[in-house]
Amino acid sequence: MDPAGLMWDAPNLAGPDTLDLQSADFAHYGALSRVHAAERAGGQNLSPALTWNPIAQAAQLLLVVEDPDAPTRRPYLHCLAFLDGAVSSLDRGDLSVPLGHRVQLAVSALGDGYFGPAPPKTHGPHRYIFQLFALRVPLVVGTGSDPRSSVAQDADVLARGRLDGTYQRG
Repeated sequence: MDPAGLMWDAPNLAGPDTLDLQSADFAHYGALSRVHAAERAGGQNLSPALTWNPIAQAAQLLLVVEDPDAPTRRPYLHCLAFLDGAVSSLDRGDLSVPLGHRVQLAVSALGDGYFGPAPPKTHGPHRYIFQLFALRVPLVVGTGSDPRSSVAQDADVLARGRLDGTYQRG
C-alpha cells in the first residue's frame, strides 16, 4: 500500500532540520518484537525505547505512530503524544502509561496512549512508522474524530525524524 496520508507527508510538517530518531529495541526497517505488540495480538503493549538528538529551540515534541498497511482509509493511528521539548529519550513502556509533564498521551486508535501492533493474522507484515516532530510553538489537539488534521495545519516544525519498524502476527 502507498504510504500516502502519513503525517510525515503533510507539507507543513516538513522541517528544515533532521532528528536522528533511533531505538535500542529495533533497527530502522527492522522487526518489532512481540513485547511491543498489542495484548490482543499476544504482546504486552509496551512502546519501544526511543532516543533522538535534542533540538534546543523546541518548545514541544510531537510523536506519531501510524500503520499505513492497515485496511483503513487512512493510516491507522497507534499513538499521538506531546513531549516536553527538552526530552531526548523515552524508555520502553513510557508511551503505555501517563508520565505527567514529560509526556502527554493525546490519543491512539483505541483511546489514550500507545496501542501496539495488531495486524490481522492473514495480512503479512505491516509497517509501523514512528514520526517525531520538534515544534517551535506548543500545540493543543482539540476534540474531534482525527487529531492529525488540526496538527498538520497548525504545526511550526523545526526538525523531524522517522523510524520505520515492521510486525507480522504469527
